[in-house]
Amino acid sequence: MSYNAARPLNPWRWLGLPAVLCLLASLAFATPIRVFGLQLPEPVFAMVPAFAWGVIRPSLLAPFVLLLMGVLLDALWGSSLGLWGLSLLIAYAAVLFTRSWMSGQSPPIMWAWYVSVTALALLAAYLFTMMDAKGAVSPVALFWQLAWTAILYPFAHRLIGRFEDADVRFK
Repeated sequence: MSYNAARPLNPWRWLGLPAVLCLLASLAFATPIRVFGLQLPEPVFAMVPAFAWGVIRPSLLAPFVLLLMGVLLDALWGSSLGLWGLSLLIAYAAVLFTRSWMSGQSPPIMWAWYVSVTALALLAAYLFTMMDAKGAVSPVALFWQLAWTAILYPFAHRLIGRFEDADVRFK
C-alpha cells in the first residue's frame, strides 16, 4: 500500500490546500516583473481544481470554494466582481455534466477535455467582459491565456490521482 493511500480524505486536503496553492500561484504570476520586456503569463490556475473537483466527485463545498476563488481573482486582476467566479462555476458544471463520459479515459483524452472546459470558461469570461465593457477583448491575449492554462493539466491529473489514491472506493 502506498503512502498516499494511508492519508485520510478530508475537505482541507482536497479542497482547501489546492485552492490556497492556486491563489498563491496566481498572486506570484500577477507580480509586475518583466523579463526582456515581457510580462509573466496569467494562466487561470483556478481551472485546475475546477476541472479536477468536477471529475473527482460532486461536492457541496466545491462550488462555494470556486466562487470564492473567482472573487479573489477578480480582486487580484481588477476585473468585474463575479466574472471569474461565474466562469469557474460554468466550467465546473460542464465537467459535472460530462464526467460519466470522462471516466476511464486516457490522460491525452482527459487533457483534451480539460482544454475544452478551459476554452468554455474563457469564452464565458470573454462574453461577460464584452457585455460589461461594451467592447471586444483581444483574441490573441485570450488565445495565450488558453494556451498557458492548458499547460497546467498535469496538476489537475495529479490532483485527481491523489484523490483516487486516498479514497478506498477506487481500490
